[in-house]
Amino acid sequence: MLYTIKAKFLIGFFVIFSVFFLILNQWVTRQIESANQTTVTNNLKDLKNNSNGYIRQSFLTHHFENDTIYFEQMAEELGMNLQYASSSGVGLYSLAGEQLYASDQADFPAEGGDLLQALQGKTAYTITLEGGQASVLYAYPIVIDGTEVGIVRFAKDFSSLYEQSGYMQRTIFLTALAVFAAAFLFSYILSRHITVPVVKLTQASTEVMNGNLNVRLAIKRKDELGKLAVNFGSMLQKLRNQFAIIEKDRDRLEELYVHRKRFFDNVTHELKTPLTTIMGYAEIIRADGVKDPAIFEKGMNHIVDESKRLHDMVLKLLEMSKASEGHESHVTLDAAQLLAEVCDTMTIKAQRYKKTIRCVAPAGLLVHGRSDRLRQLFINLLDNAIKYSEAHSDIAASARLEGEHVRIVISNQGEPISPEHLDKIFEPYYRAGNPSKESESAGLGLSISKSIVDEHQGRIRLTSDGGATNVSIDLPFMKDGREEQ
Repeated sequence: MLYTIKAKFLIGFFVIFSVFFLILNQWVTRQIESANQTTVTNNLKDLKNNSNGYIRQSFLTHHFENDTIYFEQMAEELGMNLQYASSSGVGLYSLAGEQLYASDQADFPAEGGDLLQALQGKTAYTITLEGGQASVLYAYPIVIDGTEVGIVRFAKDFSSLYEQSGYMQRTIFLTALAVFAAAFLFSYILSRHITVPVVKLTQASTEVMNGNLNVRLAIKRKDELGKLAVNFGSMLQKLRNQFAIIEKDRDRLEELYVHRKRFFDNVTHELKTPLTTIMGYAEIIRADGVKDPAIFEKGMNHIVDESKRLHDMVLKLLEMSKASEGHESHVTLDAAQLLAEVCDTMTIKAQRYKKTIRCVAPAGLLVHGRSDRLRQLFINLLDNAIKYSEAHSDIAASARLEGEHVRIVISNQGEPISPEHLDKIFEPYYRAGNPSKESESAGLGLSISKSIVDEHQGRIRLTSDGGATNVSIDLPFMKDGREEQ
């Protein structure tokens, strides 16, 4: 049989309080009985002392030669006087046990333990509790000048004492019972206060075990159970986040598989095209190119151009492969200063194309990254801007602080890019531009640029509107060498 925590609490508290209650009741009963017995004993001692004094005084006043005979003759008078003086029933007996006087015959039975003890020269009493009444028979021998002359026996009522002690015992019993009931009720409330959140947590954990992660716990407490509920909710949230990430990664892997297949198809095609051209012109030259200088020169030019294009394509593939293998440790560097250096370097190439690079990059824009990778990023973007901008136009490069990011923008004037091309512009081997210029690029520049930005936990966007193409990059800003949170 499975006992819940609540049941265990209640059973435990019930057993503890029951045992305590029984022990308390027994202890109180014994204490009251002991107190009653002490009170009766002291009262009877006082009664004996007072009666002894009176009897001695009577014997001194009426001196006889034989005290025993005097006691028997004066028993009735002596008994009446003792009854008046002690306010108790009085019985007088001879040394043989014969009753000489009794204030009330019903109070003094012929036999009794106290009387037998007194006949043996001892002082004794017996208590009788019956019908809510408490009566005591008290007997002892009367000794005059060292000689026993008779027995005196008192019948005293102690009902008021035992009634008072009984009332006290009942009061203590009821008070203890009320305390027990209150403590048990408190234990029940406490057990419920503790077990209800535990039951909810158990039910929630069962739901989670069955695969339901959308469990909500309505436990608002500031104790350990409340903290446990908060931690449980945080754990569920982390699990939900992890599963969401796993689902996104799964979708991403599926997308990556399709993308990789298309990537390798494109690589095969891109590598195949220059190789086919090189092999074709090589065959022509080998066949009769020596005899025809025009064909020889044309073939050699194509072979050199396609070889360069193939060389650039292989280098970019190697860069992408290197980027996917892992990253070297990043350092804090000034992105604006690095952009200005690259702009200065690319100025010669821009002048060759009769174009101008204008750079606005104030120092102090710190980011966390690799200088060689960011340099390659700026070179790729400026190289694209030079290739695809209009002749005699300006290429603008700027860096500024935007909130918690360093924003780098490279703009050029050129043919607009349609929205359907913008959605795929960062895919490997995807080219959107003037078909006459496609031979100049393998379509890997923007793909490599995006991988560099992703490596630095940044964002890259490309917009084309009104003849202006803008590439915007956001990198996390480092304030005093610490990344902004």
